[in-house]
Amino acid sequence: MIPKLLIAFAVLLALAVLARLVSARGKPARYPYGRKEALFTPAERSFLGVLEQAVGQHYRVFGKVRVADAIGVKSGLSSSERQSALNRIRSKHFDFLLCDREDLSIVCAIELDDKSHGRSSRRERDAFLDELCRNTGLPLLRIRASKAYPVPEIRVKILEATGRKLEPLLSPGAPPAPRTTAASRLAPTIRLHE
Repeated sequence: MIPKLLIAFAVLLALAVLARLVSARGKPARYPYGRKEALFTPAERSFLGVLEQAVGQHYRVFGKVRVADAIGVKSGLSSSERQSALNRIRSKHFDFLLCDREDLSIVCAIELDDKSHGRSSRRERDAFLDELCRNTGLPLLRIRASKAYPVPEIRVKILEATGRKLEPLLSPGAPPAPRTTAASRLAPTIRLHE
């Protein structure tokens, strides 16, 4: 009788384990996430060092900033229009944002374009970001990913994109350049290495 009881118990235990495995398979994991090793890809990290040299002490550089944190949806839209507009920018980010060191106002967005930007889906995303930035007055600088970046060339492109004078970036003790408003100019999209 004991062997039959043990066999029955073993069969029930095996069925319980099997049922648990089958039911767990249909449910998503509670926390299906894993920590990433680094915020930036090696190419982005390399460019960040050059970018920080190019902007000197006059700007702060922030990386991987959501577009929705830099550009908002206008008021006056219906609830569905507002949600639709938010959905278009919610999952997008800028590779880098330059902000004024004093008040952290946004000066310029920077995109580092690697080979993936040649795909049609990326070209559509890039065209959307270009138009979005142009319409909101946020200068957007696009730089093609490269093995090396000449700091002076990056500095000049930043100055062209932001409409600021060269002196503030070249002389560390100089005061920041006067601000220009979005209404006073059309926000350019500048491309480096065309």
